[in-house]
Amino acid sequence: MSAYQDVFKRYEKKYVVTQRQYDRLAQALAPHMARDRFAESTIGNIYYDTPDFRLIRRSLDRPAYKEKLRLRTYQTPNAGTEAFVEIKKKYDHVVYKRRIAMRYDEALDYLAGAPAPEDSQISREIDWFRTFYAGLRPAMCICYDRLALFDRYQPELRVTFDSCIRWRTDALDLAAGPDGEQLLAPDTCLMEIKIPEATPLWLARALSEAGIFSCSFSKYGSAYQTMLLDRSEEKRGVFCA
Repeated sequence: MSAYQDVFKRYEKKYVVTQRQYDRLAQALAPHMARDRFAESTIGNIYYDTPDFRLIRRSLDRPAYKEKLRLRTYQTPNAGTEAFVEIKKKYDHVVYKRRIAMRYDEALDYLAGAPAPEDSQISREIDWFRTFYAGLRPAMCICYDRLALFDRYQPELRVTFDSCIRWRTDALDLAAGPDGEQLLAPDTCLMEIKIPEATPLWLARALSEAGIFSCSFSKYGSAYQTMLLDRSEEKRGVFCA
């Protein structure tokens, strides 16, 4: 496996951005930002949850502490593709992410209950998580097209744009491809600013001039709520038929 960052501690701010806002902001970003290792990629995630969706239901209550477990790849995988098993935690507005890399087939086996390919502090944390939340299983697939940038002068500052966010609750295998139901309007994307400290003044000014303001948004949470709404509408359709 290639070298990768396995531990993150940072603030993450989210923004739903229209095409017009993006075009204006891009001009301000150009002098400061460069493309990172996975500059343009289609990211696939499988979120693991209990049968009653305990993790995402708790997250939507906005507690001081919340956590999630997911499997991620940066392309439609085959058995040997690099994959990441990640625990993501948020406490008091700070995001902590810890992950381990392995082949996609190893990741599937590991998340199904096999031992980790390599023992480490992070794999032991993931093992504890899987034991504590009994019954974890693949719950939802979320894929999106990402443009990822980092600040040339402050590399810890990253800005990502996720477009064409799709979700599904069937075919919960990333090898099945990135298809799914669209989560956002076609002319919008989700921007995330990821930084260990405060947003720099030049970026704050650029956001203000483009009319872009932060919001609370979870891809998994929004897709889960959409799923519940769809199921409710299906039931009403049956009763009205």
